[in-house]
Amino acid sequence: MITSSSNSQIKNLIALLKKAKTRNSQMEFVIEGIKMFEETDSSNLVKAYVTESFYRDRLQENPAYFDSFAYEIVADKVLCDAADTTTPQGILAIVKQPTYNYQELITHDEANLLLLEDVRDPGNMGTIIRTAEGAGITGVIISKESVDIFNPKVVRSTMGALYRMPFVYVEDFVGALEEMKQQGITIYASHLAAKNYYDEEEYTNKTGIIIGNEANGISEEASKVATRLIKIPMEGKVESLNAGVAASILMYEVYRQKRNKIRN
Repeated sequence: MITSSSNSQIKNLIALLKKAKTRNSQMEFVIEGIKMFEETDSSNLVKAYVTESFYRDRLQENPAYFDSFAYEIVADKVLCDAADTTTPQGILAIVKQPTYNYQELITHDEANLLLLEDVRDPGNMGTIIRTAEGAGITGVIISKESVDIFNPKVVRSTMGALYRMPFVYVEDFVGALEEMKQQGITIYASHLAAKNYYDEEEYTNKTGIIIGNEANGISEEASKVATRLIKIPMEGKVESLNAGVAASILMYEVYRQKRNKIRN
């Protein structure tokens, strides 16, 4: 049993939680909580870390619970101090990072892509990834300046969608937009100069929706490359919407139209 925070495994666990550089060099990340753990494919699980109390309780409920994966028992205080959450559930695990092929995402016959430019807030990123799964998005293309998708706050906010939503980071976001257009994908960007509202456009073919930075929106470079500019109507004195909210509105309009096309 691990009883000290100076243990090398605990130090590595903390580094994976706190540093994107460590996560990227090891191609691993940390999950917390029972739900995320039980949604993890065993082939991607590196090792679990459980508190004494969690181990005792689970063993009592199901004697075979710990038979199928590698784990370490850790003193409750040590694991709680290492965890990113305020009230940890007693289990953390190191998991292999999933990887996806960029070309496969942009050449998909029914590409329905979400394009994230410099989305920095972990909560927004997690919510967007979760909503993308619900709205039938086929892949997410992310600029390199965006928040790390394996940030523990992002991971928790995805509620498991991280395991099911294909995504890639790109070095040149605007260049990627150009390449997508060459693949027949219509790129839509929310912009104040747009003539049409988002629900006045047609999204039944291959589609890409750009969501911009929380503070600055979509860059002018990306806007110029977009096929169409769109806007979300707003009443009152509201100037803009939260990135996660705007993404949800646009994704579900695309989803609605694609569903209606299938029905008809």
